[in-house]
Amino acid sequence: MSAPGITVIGAGIVGVAVASYLQRDGHAVTLVDRGPPGEFTSMGNAGILSPGSVVPVGMPGVLKKVPQWLTDPAAPLSVKWGYLPQAAPWLWRFIRSSRRNRVEEIADALRPLLGQTFDAYRTLTHAAGCTDLINQSGYIAVYETEAAFRSDALAWQLRRDRGVKVVELDAAQIREHDPDLAPIYVRGVLLPEQGYVANPLWLTRRLFDHFIASGGSYQQREVSGFELTDGRVASLSTTGGPLPVDRVVLAAGVFSARLAARLGTHVPLESQRGYHVHFPEPGISPRTPVMSGEFKFFTTPMADGLRNAGTVEIAGLDAPPTQARIDALVRHTKRMYPGARLDDMTTWMGHRPCTPDSLPVIGRSRQFGNVFFAFGHGHTGLCGGAPTGRLLADLVAGRPPGIDPAPYSPERF
Repeated sequence: MSAPGITVIGAGIVGVAVASYLQRDGHAVTLVDRGPPGEFTSMGNAGILSPGSVVPVGMPGVLKKVPQWLTDPAAPLSVKWGYLPQAAPWLWRFIRSSRRNRVEEIADALRPLLGQTFDAYRTLTHAAGCTDLINQSGYIAVYETEAAFRSDALAWQLRRDRGVKVVELDAAQIREHDPDLAPIYVRGVLLPEQGYVANPLWLTRRLFDHFIASGGSYQQREVSGFELTDGRVASLSTTGGPLPVDRVVLAAGVFSARLAARLGTHVPLESQRGYHVHFPEPGISPRTPVMSGEFKFFTTPMADGLRNAGTVEIAGLDAPPTQARIDALVRHTKRMYPGARLDDMTTWMGHRPCTPDSLPVIGRSRQFGNVFFAFGHGHTGLCGGAPTGRLLADLVAGRPPGIDPAPYSPERF
């Protein structure tokens, strides 16, 4: 059996976008994943498409917030006590990456990648016939107090300094933008160039279906390792037996670090567990997504209901969902939209693959020339999926990429 041209491990939004861009370059591409396409982390996010998402998770002053992380299970960022010993090395790197000068560098690196979000997706959604899933409607952030608004001043300045359009709103303008919001918000910010996906799972599936219809192939297998020959990956070790390969792209989300380590590339990757609550018939239809400035969640008007999603929990891959976080999201939804019907709720918890510096890992393996990496996007996996596919296709083809890939190097750690 002849080996496929390029095998992409991982069929979430990043893997599917990478496979799609490689296919557009004329490569024979096979996707491999342990489950159905798009049904892991890619399905549960808030659906936000934000070319202006340049603010890293770790910001100056995080060290003083550590006690709250450890004591409040419903905090915007929390760490489970029992998992602290395993998470400590990653958290130390995270804190070091939160210094002001490093935060500026991270924002500089995120902007050129994510700044092309809509353009890079437009190429794929036009071909797949699903442009209707993409909404460039903008979104608003709202604050209940002036103090909370001022505490985010650096985050807004990072955006402004990199050309992101930011419009401040007063209480009356917030109500005009979204009359269904509770009258508790005194300050707001409109980001008119941002947007959202009407259903993240539908987007991944539509792109995947087009990939298959265009000659791509898919194998549902779990990859556990690699067979190496003469300095190259010759085949994948999978639950379905060996799978011969020519070139490989590792885009397996939170499971990527374990596989990368088997290839001699060690990336500090942690699961920042995210949650959502979804209401199928809320009785309201917000014009745009809304972010809570205090509690760092998004409420998004999806094609199939209203979704409240966000926050970060460091607890590893095996701990069960934390009910306090789900309860908090429901509470926040009721507070934000007191007139919404919150019946027949569904809940979800998933694993965002996060590096301590909030930058993805994109590039070629130094040890194995036929291996490329595309993982670690954290909160920006949906935003960065199509831009990563475009960049990876350039690197595989040996073309000068449209942006400098150095900040995303697998070797930076």
